[in-house]
Amino acid sequence: MESGTVDPGISQDILNLKSQLRKIIVGQENAIEKTLLTFLAGGNVLLEGVPGVAKTLLARSLAGSINGSFSRIQFTPDLLPSDITGTVVFNLKSNEFTTVLGPVFHHIILADEINRAPPKVQSALLEGMQEHQVTIQGTTFPLPSPFFVIATENPLESEGTYPLPEAETDRFMTKIIMSLPSVEDEIKILERVCGEQAPLAEPVISIERVMAVQNSVKKIYANEKIHRYIAEIVGATRTNTPFITSGASPRASIGLLMCAKAHALMHERSYVTPDDVVRVAYEVLRHRIRLSFEAQIDGITPDSVITNILKTVSIP
Repeated sequence: MESGTVDPGISQDILNLKSQLRKIIVGQENAIEKTLLTFLAGGNVLLEGVPGVAKTLLARSLAGSINGSFSRIQFTPDLLPSDITGTVVFNLKSNEFTTVLGPVFHHIILADEINRAPPKVQSALLEGMQEHQVTIQGTTFPLPSPFFVIATENPLESEGTYPLPEAETDRFMTKIIMSLPSVEDEIKILERVCGEQAPLAEPVISIERVMAVQNSVKKIYANEKIHRYIAEIVGATRTNTPFITSGASPRASIGLLMCAKAHALMHERSYVTPDDVVRVAYEVLRHRIRLSFEAQIDGITPDSVITNILKTVSIP
């Protein structure tokens, strides 16, 4: 797609998806766009927000909009890895072992409050998120396509939670912060509660068309200057400063490129611009930057670090 225009059918599919989600969810424009963008880029997303900001509704609505299967996994301290992936049980009737597939075998997975389960349980998602397959007792099973994990966490509660391991946070292409609604949006929510039944998600695109859109994202053109721009931004997170203990991995560079391509496609362009990279940089990088204790005491945040990086790295 180095030149030319985007297939009108692809653009219409994206518009239909976005319109469907906007019809169901009040406000949260950034969360809707960036979640959809991550989905089309073939990644997974971590949603951070207090209870009641439509994290679960967003996941369910996306599944309904693509006519895909949906599974909600509530992460708790007593959850086991086999509760996610599945296990092998002995069938007394057939007198043989049978594999029982877990709730991870669906198109859209809501990993609710993922930081409430121990790291060993959290890591049960790693293979599926990266390889789109799950191994149960030595046997590998492919996951359905498309496969999309939407994990949630509450930023205000720390009691009874476990920090996400770096290996797992790196598997999330983006981290999106969902804010509380504005006064006007909250009024709309109240009107909806007091009025007719809230709209439900209806299929507006088939699974096959979703795969076509995801393939189109890969074909969006990005030249060498864009590649260098991305590499320099990600490389700047690894600089030896007293504020950053560890920066982003090469997986962040890949995520930044794919999200920039998806952003370009969502805006009906067949090529990536530096602005596409900037528009998705915060979501791709914020969860991959580990700050020192001194930085946190001084009120420095990953987003403020990213802002400084975007100001210092030369725009091609």
